[in-house]
Amino acid sequence: MERMFAAPFIGQLGVGHVDGVYSMAKDPGSLERFASGSGDGVVKVWDLTSREEVWQARAHENVVRGMCWTPGRKLLSCATDKTVKVWDPYNSEKDNTPLTTYHGQGAFTDITHHRDHSSFAASSSAISIYDLSRPASGPSQVLRWPTSTDTITAVSFNQTETSILASAALDRALVLYDLRTSSSISKVVLRLASNAISWNPMEAFNFAAANEDHNIYIFDMRKMDRALNVLKDHVAAVMDVEFSPTGEELVSASYDRSIRLWNRDRGHSRDIYHTKRMQRVFSARFTADNNYVLSGSDDGNIRLWRTNASSRSGIKSARQRQKLEYDQALIKRYSHMPEIRRIKRHRHLPKTVKKASEIKGEEIKSIKRKEENVRKHSKKGSMPRQSEREKMILGTEK
Repeated sequence: MERMFAAPFIGQLGVGHVDGVYSMAKDPGSLERFASGSGDGVVKVWDLTSREEVWQARAHENVVRGMCWTPGRKLLSCATDKTVKVWDPYNSEKDNTPLTTYHGQGAFTDITHHRDHSSFAASSSAISIYDLSRPASGPSQVLRWPTSTDTITAVSFNQTETSILASAALDRALVLYDLRTSSSISKVVLRLASNAISWNPMEAFNFAAANEDHNIYIFDMRKMDRALNVLKDHVAAVMDVEFSPTGEELVSASYDRSIRLWNRDRGHSRDIYHTKRMQRVFSARFTADNNYVLSGSDDGNIRLWRTNASSRSGIKSARQRQKLEYDQALIKRYSHMPEIRRIKRHRHLPKTVKKASEIKGEEIKSIKRKEENVRKHSKKGSMPRQSEREKMILGTEK
Protein backbone atom coordinates (compact mmCIF):
# COMPACT_ATOMS: atom_id res chain seq x y z
CA MET A 1 0.00 0.00 0.00
CA GLU A 2 2.91 2.31 0.71
CA ARG A 3 4.08 2.04 -2.90
CA MET A 4 0.51 2.50 -4.21
CA PHE A 5 0.14 5.77 -2.28
CA ALA A 6 3.58 7.07 -3.29
CA ALA A 7 3.01 10.57 -4.71
CA PRO A 8 6.23 12.53 -4.17
CA PHE A 9 5.50 15.46 -6.49
CA ILE A 10 3.58 18.30 -4.80
CA GLY A 11 3.80 21.14 -7.33
CA GLN A 12 5.96 23.93 -8.69
CA LEU A 13 6.75 27.34 -7.22
CA GLY A 14 4.74 30.10 -8.92
CA VAL A 15 5.35 30.33 -12.65
CA GLY A 16 9.06 29.55 -12.31
CA HIS A 17 11.75 31.27 -14.39
CA VAL A 18 11.95 32.15 -18.08
CA ASP A 19 15.36 30.46 -18.36
CA GLY A 20 16.87 27.40 -16.66
CA VAL A 21 17.39 27.38 -12.88
CA TYR A 22 21.12 26.92 -12.25
CA SER A 23 21.49 27.94 -8.59
CA MET A 24 19.40 27.85 -5.43
CA ALA A 25 19.85 28.86 -1.79
CA LYS A 26 17.74 28.41 1.34
CA ASP A 27 17.70 30.98 4.12
CA PRO A 28 19.24 29.28 7.22
CA GLY A 29 17.22 31.59 9.51
CA SER A 30 13.82 30.90 7.98
CA LEU A 31 11.65 27.91 7.05
CA GLU A 32 9.75 29.96 4.48
CA ARG A 33 12.20 31.91 2.32
CA PHE A 34 14.02 30.35 -0.62
CA ALA A 35 16.02 31.97 -3.44
CA SER A 36 16.73 30.87 -7.00
CA GLY A 37 18.82 32.22 -9.87
CA SER A 38 18.38 31.56 -13.58
CA GLY A 39 20.31 31.63 -16.84
CA ASP A 40 19.01 35.07 -17.83
CA GLY A 41 20.42 36.75 -14.69
CA VAL A 42 17.13 37.00 -12.77
CA VAL A 43 17.11 36.27 -9.03
CA LYS A 44 13.82 35.41 -7.29
CA VAL A 45 12.86 34.85 -3.67
CA TRP A 46 9.94 32.53 -2.92
CA ASP A 47 7.59 31.96 -0.01
CA LEU A 48 7.43 28.19 0.51
CA THR A 49 4.13 28.24 2.42
CA SER A 50 2.18 29.93 -0.37
CA ARG A 51 4.56 28.73 -3.15
CA GLU A 52 4.49 32.24 -4.63
CA GLU A 53 7.19 34.69 -5.64
CA VAL A 54 7.70 37.50 -3.10
CA TRP A 55 10.70 39.32 -4.58
CA GLN A 56 12.66 39.44 -7.81
CA ALA A 57 15.45 41.44 -9.41
CA ARG A 58 17.22 41.58 -12.74
CA ALA A 59 20.44 40.91 -10.89
CA HIS A 60 23.04 40.06 -13.52
CA GLU A 61 23.70 40.24 -17.25
CA ASN A 62 24.55 36.56 -17.47
CA VAL A 63 24.03 33.15 -15.85
CA VAL A 64 23.64 33.26 -12.03
CA ARG A 65 26.15 30.61 -10.98
CA GLY A 66 25.96 30.77 -7.21
CA MET A 67 23.81 32.11 -4.36
CA CYS A 68 23.89 32.12 -0.56
CA TRP A 69 22.28 33.87 2.42
CA THR A 70 24.16 35.70 5.17
CA PRO A 71 23.35 35.29 8.89
CA GLY A 72 21.94 38.86 8.68
CA ARG A 73 19.31 37.75 6.11
CA LYS A 74 21.00 39.38 3.11
CA LEU A 75 21.25 37.52 -0.21
CA LEU A 76 24.50 37.17 -2.17
CA SER A 77 24.55 36.26 -5.86
CA CYS A 78 27.46 35.77 -8.26
CA ALA A 79 27.47 35.36 -12.02
CA THR A 80 29.65 35.00 -15.09
CA ASP A 81 29.48 38.80 -15.60
CA LYS A 82 32.39 39.04 -13.05
CA THR A 83 30.25 40.57 -10.26
CA VAL A 84 29.03 39.58 -6.81
CA LYS A 85 25.98 41.52 -5.59
CA VAL A 86 24.47 41.90 -2.14
CA TRP A 87 20.65 42.17 -1.90
CA ASP A 88 18.15 42.81 0.88
CA PRO A 89 14.94 40.99 -0.18
CA TYR A 90 13.32 41.40 3.25
CA ASN A 91 13.37 45.22 3.19
CA SER A 92 13.35 46.18 -0.49
CA GLU A 93 10.09 45.00 -2.05
CA LYS A 94 10.03 47.84 -4.62
CA ASP A 95 13.58 49.18 -4.83
CA ASN A 96 15.49 46.29 -6.43
CA THR A 97 18.95 47.80 -6.41
CA PRO A 98 21.93 45.95 -4.89
CA LEU A 99 23.33 47.14 -1.55
CA THR A 100 26.90 46.46 -2.69
CA THR A 101 28.62 45.19 -5.84
CA TYR A 102 32.00 43.44 -5.84
CA HIS A 103 33.97 43.16 -9.08
CA GLY A 104 36.32 40.30 -9.86
CA GLN A 105 39.03 39.56 -12.42
CA GLY A 106 37.16 36.62 -13.97
CA ALA A 107 33.73 35.00 -14.21
CA PHE A 108 32.49 33.83 -10.80
CA THR A 109 31.35 30.21 -10.59
CA ASP A 110 30.20 29.72 -6.98
CA ILE A 111 29.79 31.52 -3.66
CA THR A 112 29.57 30.52 0.00
CA HIS A 113 29.24 32.46 3.26
CA HIS A 114 31.01 31.96 6.60
CA ARG A 115 28.67 30.79 9.34
CA ASP A 116 29.62 33.42 11.95
CA HIS A 117 31.80 36.14 10.40
CA SER A 118 30.80 38.74 7.84
CA SER A 119 32.98 37.17 5.14
CA PHE A 120 32.23 35.16 2.04
CA ALA A 121 34.23 33.21 -0.53
CA ALA A 122 33.68 33.48 -4.29
CA SER A 123 35.42 31.20 -6.79
CA SER A 124 36.78 31.92 -10.26
CA SER A 125 40.37 31.04 -11.26
CA ALA A 126 41.15 31.45 -7.53
CA ILE A 127 39.12 31.72 -4.32
CA SER A 128 38.64 35.31 -3.19
CA ILE A 129 37.63 36.00 0.43
CA TYR A 130 35.68 39.26 0.82
CA ASP A 131 34.59 41.06 3.98
CA LEU A 132 31.02 42.40 3.94
CA SER A 133 31.90 45.00 6.59
CA ARG A 134 34.38 46.60 4.15
CA PRO A 135 32.45 46.86 0.87
CA ALA A 136 34.83 49.28 -0.88
CA SER A 137 37.94 47.11 -0.50
CA GLY A 138 39.01 44.18 -2.65
CA PRO A 139 39.45 40.60 -1.44
CA SER A 140 41.10 40.25 1.97
CA GLN A 141 42.55 36.85 1.03
CA VAL A 142 43.17 35.00 -2.23
CA LEU A 143 43.52 31.22 -2.01
CA ARG A 144 44.77 28.85 -4.71
CA TRP A 145 46.79 25.65 -4.98
CA PRO A 146 50.35 26.70 -5.92
CA THR A 147 50.53 24.61 -9.11
CA SER A 148 46.91 24.95 -10.28
CA THR A 149 45.58 27.53 -12.76
CA ASP A 150 42.26 25.91 -13.73
CA THR A 151 38.83 27.39 -13.01
CA ILE A 152 37.39 26.48 -9.61
CA THR A 153 33.81 25.29 -10.18
CA ALA A 154 32.55 24.81 -6.61
CA VAL A 155 33.42 26.21 -3.19
CA SER A 156 31.87 25.53 0.21
CA PHE A 157 32.51 26.63 3.81
CA ASN A 158 32.36 23.98 6.51
CA GLN A 159 29.51 25.08 8.79
CA THR A 160 30.93 23.31 11.87
CA GLU A 161 34.70 23.69 11.51
CA THR A 162 34.09 27.20 10.19
CA SER A 163 37.64 28.03 9.10
CA ILE A 164 37.81 25.10 6.67
CA LEU A 165 36.93 25.64 3.01
CA ALA A 166 36.59 22.99 0.27
CA SER A 167 36.79 23.54 -3.48
CA ALA A 168 36.48 21.57 -6.72
CA ALA A 169 38.19 22.59 -9.96
CA LEU A 170 38.24 21.70 -13.65
CA ASP A 171 41.62 20.00 -13.19
CA ARG A 172 39.66 17.22 -11.37
CA ALA A 173 41.04 18.21 -7.96
CA LEU A 174 39.31 18.56 -4.61
CA VAL A 175 41.30 20.99 -2.42
CA LEU A 176 40.87 21.88 1.26
CA TYR A 177 41.98 25.29 2.63
CA ASP A 178 42.40 26.66 6.14
CA LEU A 179 41.59 30.37 6.53
CA ARG A 180 43.54 30.62 9.79
CA THR A 181 46.82 30.03 7.98
CA SER A 182 45.63 31.28 4.54
CA SER A 183 46.97 28.11 3.00
CA SER A 184 45.89 24.84 1.40
CA ILE A 185 45.79 21.70 3.54
CA SER A 186 45.41 18.80 1.12
CA LYS A 187 44.50 17.94 -2.43
CA VAL A 188 43.07 14.82 -4.04
CA VAL A 189 42.85 14.30 -7.82
CA LEU A 190 39.95 12.21 -9.14
CA ARG A 191 39.44 10.63 -12.57
CA LEU A 192 36.85 13.26 -13.57
CA ALA A 193 35.89 16.75 -12.37
CA SER A 194 33.40 17.44 -9.57
CA ASN A 195 30.46 19.83 -9.96
CA ALA A 196 29.35 20.47 -6.36
CA ILE A 197 30.45 20.00 -2.75
CA SER A 198 28.28 19.63 0.37
CA TRP A 199 29.47 19.33 3.98
CA ASN A 200 27.69 17.03 6.42
CA PRO A 201 26.07 19.36 9.02
CA MET A 202 26.30 16.70 11.76
CA GLU A 203 29.77 15.27 11.09
CA ALA A 204 32.22 18.12 10.70
CA PHE A 205 34.90 16.15 8.82
CA ASN A 206 32.74 14.56 6.12
CA PHE A 207 31.71 16.02 2.77
CA ALA A 208 30.16 14.79 -0.47
CA ALA A 209 31.30 15.59 -4.02
CA ALA A 210 29.04 15.32 -7.07
CA ASN A 211 31.15 13.97 -9.90
CA GLU A 212 31.02 13.92 -13.70
CA ASP A 213 31.47 10.11 -13.71
CA HIS A 214 27.80 9.68 -12.58
CA ASN A 215 28.78 8.98 -8.95
CA ILE A 216 28.76 10.81 -5.61
CA TYR A 217 31.80 10.39 -3.37
CA ILE A 218 31.73 10.91 0.40
CA PHE A 219 35.14 11.78 1.89
CA ASP A 220 36.60 12.23 5.34
CA MET A 221 38.85 15.28 5.13
CA ARG A 222 41.35 13.69 7.55
CA LYS A 223 41.98 10.73 5.20
CA MET A 224 41.54 11.77 1.59
CA ASP A 225 43.25 8.80 -0.08
CA ARG A 226 40.04 6.76 0.16
CA ALA A 227 36.32 7.55 -0.10
CA LEU A 228 34.05 6.70 2.84
CA ASN A 229 31.31 5.69 0.40
CA VAL A 230 30.50 5.70 -3.32
CA LEU A 231 26.88 6.36 -4.30
CA LYS A 232 26.08 4.81 -7.68
CA ASP A 233 22.82 4.93 -9.65
CA HIS A 234 22.77 7.99 -11.90
CA VAL A 235 23.36 7.45 -15.62
CA ALA A 236 24.68 10.96 -16.38
CA ALA A 237 26.82 13.61 -14.68
CA VAL A 238 25.73 14.57 -11.16
CA MET A 239 25.29 18.36 -11.19
CA ASP A 240 24.44 19.03 -7.53
CA VAL A 241 24.36 17.30 -4.15
CA GLU A 242 23.31 18.32 -0.64
CA PHE A 243 23.17 16.66 2.77
CA SER A 244 19.88 16.76 4.66
CA PRO A 245 19.73 18.87 7.88
CA THR A 246 19.96 15.59 9.86
CA GLY A 247 23.12 14.53 8.01
CA GLU A 248 21.66 11.05 7.38
CA GLU A 249 20.46 11.52 3.81
CA LEU A 250 21.52 13.22 0.58
CA VAL A 251 19.69 14.59 -2.45
CA SER A 252 21.37 14.73 -5.86
CA ALA A 253 20.45 16.42 -9.14
CA SER A 254 21.63 14.92 -12.40
CA TYR A 255 21.93 15.57 -16.10
CA ASP A 256 19.79 12.43 -16.65
CA ARG A 257 16.64 14.50 -15.83
CA SER A 258 16.07 12.99 -12.38
CA ILE A 259 16.80 13.62 -8.72
CA ARG A 260 17.65 10.85 -6.28
CA LEU A 261 17.51 10.46 -2.51
CA TRP A 262 20.19 8.47 -0.72
CA ASN A 263 21.01 7.11 2.73
CA ARG A 264 24.61 8.15 3.36
CA ASP A 265 25.69 4.62 4.38
CA ARG A 266 24.08 2.84 1.40
CA GLY A 267 25.60 2.57 -2.05
CA HIS A 268 22.35 2.91 -4.01
CA SER A 269 19.52 5.44 -3.96
CA ARG A 270 16.39 4.79 -1.91
CA ASP A 271 14.18 6.79 -4.31
CA ILE A 272 14.18 8.46 -7.72
CA TYR A 273 11.94 11.43 -8.60
CA HIS A 274 11.14 12.53 -12.15
CA THR A 275 8.36 13.93 -14.33
CA LYS A 276 7.82 13.76 -18.10
CA ARG A 277 8.35 17.50 -18.49
CA MET A 278 11.40 17.84 -16.26
CA GLN A 279 14.60 18.59 -18.18
CA ARG A 280 18.26 18.47 -17.06
CA VAL A 281 18.35 19.11 -13.31
CA PHE A 282 21.11 21.48 -12.19
CA SER A 283 20.28 22.10 -8.52
CA ALA A 284 18.53 20.38 -5.62
CA ARG A 285 18.03 21.36 -1.98
CA PHE A 286 16.41 20.01 1.19
CA THR A 287 14.08 22.37 3.03
CA ALA A 288 15.21 23.33 6.54
CA ASP A 289 12.59 21.06 8.20
CA ASN A 290 13.84 18.00 6.24
CA ASN A 291 10.32 17.17 4.98
CA TYR A 292 10.62 18.41 1.40
CA VAL A 293 13.07 18.64 -1.49
CA LEU A 294 13.30 21.40 -4.11
CA SER A 295 14.74 20.91 -7.59
CA GLY A 296 15.63 23.45 -10.29
CA SER A 297 15.86 22.29 -13.89
CA ASP A 298 16.66 23.52 -17.38
CA ASP A 299 12.96 24.05 -18.19
CA GLY A 300 12.81 26.99 -15.73
CA ASN A 301 10.62 25.27 -13.13
CA ILE A 302 11.32 24.84 -9.41
CA ARG A 303 9.57 21.70 -8.23
CA LEU A 304 8.61 20.73 -4.69
CA TRP A 305 8.78 17.06 -3.63
CA ARG A 306 8.18 15.05 -0.46
CA THR A 307 11.26 13.42 1.04
CA ASN A 308 9.08 10.43 1.95
CA ALA A 309 7.01 9.68 -1.16
CA SER A 310 4.02 8.12 0.60
CA SER A 311 3.81 10.49 3.60
CA ARG A 312 1.10 13.13 3.83
CA SER A 313 1.29 16.44 5.63
CA GLY A 314 -1.57 17.61 7.78
CA ILE A 315 -3.04 16.74 11.15
CA LYS A 316 -3.65 13.02 11.72
CA SER A 317 -6.02 11.55 14.24
CA ALA A 318 -4.75 9.14 16.89
CA ARG A 319 -6.34 6.28 14.96
CA GLN A 320 -4.55 7.24 11.73
CA ARG A 321 -1.21 7.51 13.52
CA GLN A 322 -1.76 4.11 15.12
CA LYS A 323 -2.57 2.58 11.72
CA LEU A 324 0.60 4.05 10.15
CA GLU A 325 2.75 2.74 13.01
CA TYR A 326 1.17 -0.70 12.66
CA ASP A 327 1.83 -0.71 8.89
CA GLN A 328 5.49 0.22 9.44
CA ALA A 329 5.84 -2.54 12.05
CA LEU A 330 4.39 -5.07 9.57
CA ILE A 331 6.82 -3.96 6.81
CA LYS A 332 9.76 -4.25 9.22
CA ARG A 333 8.64 -7.69 10.43
CA TYR A 334 8.28 -9.21 6.96
CA SER A 335 11.05 -7.24 5.20
CA HIS A 336 13.16 -10.41 4.86
CA MET A 337 10.60 -12.04 2.53
CA PRO A 338 11.65 -11.86 -1.15
CA GLU A 339 8.28 -10.63 -2.44
CA ILE A 340 7.99 -7.87 0.20
CA ARG A 341 11.60 -6.87 -0.44
CA ARG A 342 10.94 -6.70 -4.21
CA ILE A 343 7.85 -4.48 -3.80
CA LYS A 344 9.62 -2.19 -1.36
CA ARG A 345 12.67 -1.84 -3.59
CA HIS A 346 10.88 -1.38 -6.92
CA ARG A 347 10.87 2.11 -8.47
CA HIS A 348 9.44 3.14 -11.81
CA LEU A 349 12.23 4.51 -14.01
CA PRO A 350 11.86 6.65 -17.14
CA LYS A 351 12.49 4.61 -20.29
CA THR A 352 15.65 6.56 -21.17
CA VAL A 353 17.15 6.10 -17.68
CA LYS A 354 16.27 2.39 -17.62
CA LYS A 355 17.84 1.79 -21.02
CA ALA A 356 20.93 3.84 -20.16
CA SER A 357 21.41 1.97 -16.86
CA GLU A 358 21.18 -1.39 -18.70
CA ILE A 359 23.80 -0.26 -21.24
CA LYS A 360 26.01 1.11 -18.46
CA GLY A 361 25.70 -2.19 -16.55
CA GLU A 362 26.84 -4.14 -19.62
CA GLU A 363 29.79 -1.78 -20.13
CA ILE A 364 30.92 -2.14 -16.51
CA LYS A 365 30.66 -5.95 -16.72
CA SER A 366 32.71 -5.91 -19.93
CA ILE A 367 35.45 -3.74 -18.35
CA LYS A 368 35.63 -6.01 -15.27
CA ARG A 369 35.77 -9.12 -17.46
CA LYS A 370 38.62 -7.62 -19.49
CA GLU A 371 40.53 -6.71 -16.30
CA GLU A 372 40.11 -10.26 -14.98
CA ASN A 373 41.41 -11.74 -18.24
CA VAL A 374 44.47 -9.46 -18.21
CA ARG A 375 45.08 -10.28 -14.53
CA LYS A 376 44.78 -14.00 -15.23
CA HIS A 377 47.49 -13.86 -17.90
CA SER A 378 49.83 -11.46 -16.09
CA LYS A 379 52.59 -12.06 -13.59
CA LYS A 380 51.23 -12.75 -10.11
CA GLY A 381 50.94 -9.54 -8.06
CA SER A 382 51.55 -7.21 -11.02
CA MET A 383 47.86 -6.14 -11.12
CA PRO A 384 46.62 -5.78 -7.53
CA ARG A 385 42.88 -5.47 -7.01
CA GLN A 386 41.66 -2.00 -6.09
CA SER A 387 38.72 -1.18 -3.85
CA GLU A 388 35.78 0.68 -5.42
CA ARG A 389 36.44 3.44 -2.89
CA GLU A 390 40.01 3.93 -4.11
CA LYS A 391 39.65 3.39 -7.88
CA MET A 392 38.73 6.96 -8.83
CA ILE A 393 41.62 8.56 -6.88
CA LEU A 394 44.62 9.28 -9.11
CA GLY A 395 46.75 10.92 -6.42
CA THR A 396 46.92 13.01 -3.27
CA GLU A 397 49.11 15.96 -2.33
CA LYS A 398 49.78 17.80 0.93
